[in-house]
Amino acid sequence: MSLIDDARAVRENAHAPYSRFKVGAALRATSGTVHVGCNVENVAYPEGTCAEAGAIAAMIAAGDTRIAEIAVIADSPSPVPPCGGCRQKIAEFADGDVTVTLATTAGTTLQTTVSALLPGAFGKGHMEGD
Repeated sequence: MSLIDDARAVRENAHAPYSRFKVGAALRATSGTVHVGCNVENVAYPEGTCAEAGAIAAMIAAGDTRIAEIAVIADSPSPVPPCGGCRQKIAEFADGDVTVTLATTAGTTLQTTVSALLPGAFGKGHMEGD
């Protein structure tokens, strides 16, 4: 099963009664373990959780700490990139050259990297003093 297949499957579990925009994400940790997440909306919109953030939280809860690759899928005319906050979350746990596959439920895919999604990323090096 591919990461896109895993993301497609978990997308069906999304709780999106307000936007009706279901998103699924699957990531492979450097350990080889796959972790998944789906968006979970809340009536106090936009106080929900993105699919990518859910997959990252599942990874951390399982004891993994690094992303080897990640895939995101949505029912959209074109592949949907992660929101800005999720781009920063992904960058926290992935190297810049990690592959990010964006997909539609119709089968269109686009591959990019973490660095391409978040150029000039804020990192821990910015917080280290001389």
